[in-house]
Amino acid sequence: MVGAGAFGTALAISLASNGQPTLLWGRDAAQMGAMAKARQNAQRLAGLRFPETLEVTADITKIPLKAVILLAVPTQALRATLIQHRHILHSHMLIACCKGVERGSGLLPLEVIADVLPSVRSAILTGPSFANDIAAGLPTALTLATKDVDAKTLQTLLSTPALRLYLSDDPIGAQLGGALKNVVAIAAGIAIGAGLGDSARAALMTRGFAEMVRFAVLRGAARDTLFGLSGFGDLVLTCTSTQSRNLRYGTAIGTGQTVSETATVEGVMTAHAIIESLLTNENDATDLPITRMVSAVLKEELNMAQAIESLLSRPLRRETDLA
Repeated sequence: MVGAGAFGTALAISLASNGQPTLLWGRDAAQMGAMAKARQNAQRLAGLRFPETLEVTADITKIPLKAVILLAVPTQALRATLIQHRHILHSHMLIACCKGVERGSGLLPLEVIADVLPSVRSAILTGPSFANDIAAGLPTALTLATKDVDAKTLQTLLSTPALRLYLSDDPIGAQLGGALKNVVAIAAGIAIGAGLGDSARAALMTRGFAEMVRFAVLRGAARDTLFGLSGFGDLVLTCTSTQSRNLRYGTAIGTGQTVSETATVEGVMTAHAIIESLLTNENDATDLPITRMVSAVLKEELNMAQAIESLLSRPLRRETDLA
């Protein structure tokens, strides 16, 4: 496991609890030393003890040869991590456990991996989940998406009695579902924070999902993928639970609070990355009103009243229209 934040630690605990020898690597030697001594990640998952089969280290050379490596680092830090440790990572099966779109390139996590390490095998692990639930052994279902011929072997290797993985051969759809739902969750949070009510949140979730499907299909995803765990399932969880960092972030923005979120809020950079990629492609006419609104509000190009007006003043259409 590369990345010792909340999600990386949770996955490591889950796998190790199932009897698998598991290595958890983090770049901060002092933090990893403290975690090894306390046998828990007190900063992110306090009280959830490490199984005996979980080894904690800041020495990445301890990764065994031919091991399956889960990359639980933020999307915006993925490229730097791959470049810095390419001498170790290039010979392993890499499974990205992050959600988002790289700002500047517009690439998805597996596309970033392919850009840095073209010959490496890869997969994406995504879906509706919170680190605390996984670490505590609560039932969770995720999507493992890959075109790799050994997909079934990976599914068996990474599944546990409490962590159920469903296979998909549509990594593009799985990645876009995980990325776009964070943007919709920020919009839902803004609506709640601004006092617009649960009906407005439901409307944003529904129209946001239509936006997710429209965007993903135009970029080569299978429509059905977005109706699964990595799309609709993740959207529901992220837009309705206060454990969601993106929902909390949006709520703070909606109430006019100063945002003090220390954990990664992937929806912020994803919204900007998507809109900026559209702006650089004059031939791309994709209609993404909710994503545009979120990006504009976060950049302070629109205030709250203007953002609400921009959505409510859109032309009335049939619900099944593409735009």
